[in-house]
Amino acid sequence: MAKVAFLFPGQGAQSVGMAKQLCETLPAARQLFDRAASILGYDLLDVCVNGPAERLNSTVVSQPALFVASLAALESLKASDAAVIDACEGTAGLSLGEYTALVFAGSLGFEDGLRLVQQRGAAMQAASDATPSGMLSVIGLEQPKVEELCAAARAHGVIEVANLLCPGNIVVSGTKEACEALKTAAEAQGLKLIRLAVAGAFHTAIMKPADEQLAQALTGVNLQAPRIPVWSNVDAQAHTDPAEIRQLLVKQVVQPVLWEQTLRNLLAAGFDRFYEIGPGRVLAGLLKRVQRKAECQNISA
Repeated sequence: MAKVAFLFPGQGAQSVGMAKQLCETLPAARQLFDRAASILGYDLLDVCVNGPAERLNSTVVSQPALFVASLAALESLKASDAAVIDACEGTAGLSLGEYTALVFAGSLGFEDGLRLVQQRGAAMQAASDATPSGMLSVIGLEQPKVEELCAAARAHGVIEVANLLCPGNIVVSGTKEACEALKTAAEAQGLKLIRLAVAGAFHTAIMKPADEQLAQALTGVNLQAPRIPVWSNVDAQAHTDPAEIRQLLVKQVVQPVLWEQTLRNLLAAGFDRFYEIGPGRVLAGLLKRVQRKAECQNISA
């Protein structure tokens, strides 16, 4: 019998038009967006459906948008195959997606989760505004070589490995000058880089004091023990203790995302049937790079 895990996407998976069909055909999905509008104070669904892309891609909007759209996609799975919801034994989310995973697992309520995501996005946007910075995906190199590129670029500013996504796909975060220096050096070697559509250098010390602001926000939130284990981006391990989860969410803002190791640990734990729930198909692609034969079904928003 298959062992099922749910995966939830992070920032960058958003696109104008997402959640439109879901909300037109599934009342439960539309209700989530209606609830979100009352909490956020603006029509989130309108931004998801109509854009403009610049607004949807802003950190303060894209994080709530992906959170709600992914939970709306979860509602479509509930409607089409409720049994697989009950069969799921573990969950993980990429960066922001960890909050969606925690809501699915029953550790966070929808309203608390959305408010946290809103505050997280605002804090990360403020940190990005304070230090012009960005993120680059380096394609085709393993971590030691990426670390060498970062070391050379540090003469121009802070730059660190931020996301270990899968073999040959590592994301670096740094100041604008350091990113440009690394990009120039990498392209001179014939390497491929992709600039990510994010506001700043997420998952590095540049995000301070966003972590402290998130820690303050978390003090007012009731975190329950999840009904199934949630794998953390920080240590790629399964967690069920609310105190540990709280600490890890704070660390996640300024520490690298260990997504490849998370997938490897899920596979080692016997998970062999995965569902990517939410906009895009990024996570299914990353999983295939880790384990080509892994089964992953997309439940799109």
